[in-house]
Amino acid sequence: MSFCCGASMIGTKGTLKHYRTRIHNVPILFCPVCHRIEVHYLIENEYEILAEYAHGDGASEVDFHDYVDESDKALNENCVNHEEEDAVIIVQSQIDMSLDLLTIAKNIEDVEWEKQLKKRLIVLSQRRHKLRMSRTPGGMV
Repeated sequence: MSFCCGASMIGTKGTLKHYRTRIHNVPILFCPVCHRIEVHYLIENEYEILAEYAHGDGASEVDFHDYVDESDKALNENCVNHEEEDAVIIVQSQIDMSLDLLTIAKNIEDVEWEKQLKKRLIVLSQRRHKLRMSRTPGGMV
């Protein structure tokens, strides 16, 4: 499982820019709290090699999928959630995990970790509320 700021990162594919080259369909991990993005650790080397070659060739755009075989990689095994899932379910899962971690932080009396988790829970709760409001007619929950 990959974590960022204590939240589980979501597995997805995205477009990354390496100098002037856009690389599409790169397996990435995305943090739903702080919005940090990182290349999936299982394909980091392949990404770096492709990015350098594409940049060296002066390519403006390349598709990661066309150059790298991902079939043998277990890219989604360490992700708790995936982008294809319902956004409300993803956020609720993140809230549940943060609440579990908050219980542990309280048990070990880690005040700083408790503060971080409470901030994260505020952000996630606001996001869940916005998602629910956007799905209901007239914005009513």
